[in-house]
Amino acid sequence: MSAPRPEFLKFTGHKSFTQRLVLATLTGRPVHISKIRSNSPTNPGLAPHEISFLRLLEAVTNGSSMQISYTGTTITYQPGLITGAVPGFGASDDDVIEHHLPATCTRGVTYFLLPLCLLAPFSKSHMNVRFEGPGVITSATETGDLSVDSFRTAILPLYSLFGIPAARIEVRVHQRSCAGPRGSGGAGVVELRFASQVRLPKTLHLNRSPGRIKRIRGVAYATGVSASNNGRMIHSAREVLNPFVSDIHIAAQYDQAPLVADAAEKAGGKKRMGIGFGLSLVAESSTVGVLYSADVVVPPKGGLVPEDLGKQCAYQLLETINQGGCVTGAAAGTVLTLMAMGSEDVGRLRLGRDVVVTEQIIGLARDLKKFGASSWGLRDVEDDDTDDIIVSVKGTGVGNVGRKIA
Repeated sequence: MSAPRPEFLKFTGHKSFTQRLVLATLTGRPVHISKIRSNSPTNPGLAPHEISFLRLLEAVTNGSSMQISYTGTTITYQPGLITGAVPGFGASDDDVIEHHLPATCTRGVTYFLLPLCLLAPFSKSHMNVRFEGPGVITSATETGDLSVDSFRTAILPLYSLFGIPAARIEVRVHQRSCAGPRGSGGAGVVELRFASQVRLPKTLHLNRSPGRIKRIRGVAYATGVSASNNGRMIHSAREVLNPFVSDIHIAAQYDQAPLVADAAEKAGGKKRMGIGFGLSLVAESSTVGVLYSADVVVPPKGGLVPEDLGKQCAYQLLETINQGGCVTGAAAGTVLTLMAMGSEDVGRLRLGRDVVVTEQIIGLARDLKKFGASSWGLRDVEDDDTDDIIVSVKGTGVGNVGRKIA
């Protein structure tokens, strides 16, 4: 008797593409996604960064099956076991999976790091991946991706709240880069080493007052331009932030622009890529686990001086703090997903009203419901006069299947 045909969960559109594939991999539910940019007259179907993410997903899992239509507008995905960097199964001798990003990639490397870190705690072995190639962008992007610095200082520490030691998670930036012409290509090198595998994430209760900001940390980075841009960004940002907080430290990081082969020259010439500068700021609250971040980078076409960029980043940080809640919009998706995949208990998270009503969070709630998770409970905070909302999430107890078998 043949095995019953799996029932596919059906989705449409390209939005939340990585989110749906991650949930499918964690829950073991196959998905069918159709109408991916089907109305686009010039670029229908999957984009280069989405195809690259599918290849990454295939490298860190065992037994996954993917079928893409001829036009690229439809994909079926049957998930496998999350194995991580296993020698002989895509990993090199030093237990690192090398993932190459094409020059046409327009998304930052955190587009891949965020979903990869959601899979890593449930992996059978360590998740070690090195991103390289002409498409690696380590800075923030105009498409809304975080910089590597904000990801490292504002997202990864939140994993400790779930019993996943952040001390065993490391992001190494071997080569910085900004977005190249038309927002694509950067030629950076980033390595993720995630050695914090757990059986089941702990239940999170982060529904208390966010507290007051006690310190601000940040990184000003310049790649292939004058290093004095860092000092100009830091000075203008401090002009805005000094009246509020005295403990401010912003590090300056300068790197040469990476050299890549120039396809226009037949003699094997090379050119500099990933030129630009930007600023990442993170505010730490007196309440444990409450972090606010802001990211600004110079556009690929230029036209923004370092002084304006520093002030813009500082005002963006103040606006993020003003939204309230214990988690920012950039980290809310990661925290809520881990809460839904954790132990079968009700966890509570305090979010700002402006964060809850975003398309990203509402879409995540709908997707989790479709994958079998419980509905969220929402109620207003009654302890103070803020507009914050307490989100109650019941865990599904999915846990680490690889650890259960091994």
